[in-house]
Amino acid sequence: MEAETIRQGEPPGPMIIAAEAEAPCPACSGAAGEAWLGYAYAIGRIEARFPTLAAEKEFAQAAGRTDAAGQTDQQTFHAVLSARQNRYLARQMCWVMRVQGIETYLLQPRDPADLDLLIETIRPAPDPGDLDAVIGIRGPVAGPEACNGLMLPILAFDQIYSFARDALIKAIPRPEKTTVAQFQPVAGEVLDRILQLTDNAGATDEHRALNYLAMRYPAIYARTAEAYARNAALTAVDVRPSTLAGTRRIVEVVFAYTDRATDVTEKAFVRVDVTEEFPFLVSRLTPTFDR
Repeated sequence: MEAETIRQGEPPGPMIIAAEAEAPCPACSGAAGEAWLGYAYAIGRIEARFPTLAAEKEFAQAAGRTDAAGQTDQQTFHAVLSARQNRYLARQMCWVMRVQGIETYLLQPRDPADLDLLIETIRPAPDPGDLDAVIGIRGPVAGPEACNGLMLPILAFDQIYSFARDALIKAIPRPEKTTVAQFQPVAGEVLDRILQLTDNAGATDEHRALNYLAMRYPAIYARTAEAYARNAALTAVDVRPSTLAGTRRIVEVVFAYTDRATDVTEKAFVRVDVTEEFPFLVSRLTPTFDR
């Protein structure tokens, strides 16, 4: 596993990832040779699509039975699929996750009861800042019959969080000495830089750790806001394997802040355990020095 760096003013380079050991897929059925490819913690947008012409025509008939006067097409789409009597239609849909606008996964609930989580991702009035975070297990590539010829890896999910970008930023606790007007642009920039990493499909240990921190660890936003207040810039984010990992898979996420006047760089790091499906914090954000 190699460290990945985001440099100020230059795009991040590609990351070389060692192949993960394959194991039986706990969520997939089919041939014995099918195998899971690892865990995923992905952030993007979920879309419901018609897998066949028949499903689209059946939806049209259901919409005709719905009182949708004055509603937009999206509001009608939401109303029909949200209705309990139309749950059979929701089961027919194929659910596509787009990461940075690129079709990345076909979603399947590991528990059929979690179909509700998919339905909740349909917004009656979608906004460009809407985001969905999906945690699950990556399976094999779906066949062409799964989604009208769209062949993507299956992501069997256990949890979905749906939120608006602005709502997430407003919910992040801010440092006491930082005003709302100062903090929210900082939080938005940190979130966007993590999400816009090259190939951040939330499938590698590095990206899973970063996406987990973006969603669950407000200290990275507070530390960056404090650095900006000292006239320092966030110049790099490195992800590297921890020497303390042992039998666990632990990575260190290192944030580098460079003083804009003196060009002196300070670093802080946080350790995240990514051994299992749900990452968790091992150590809090702490200053660090290059050896």
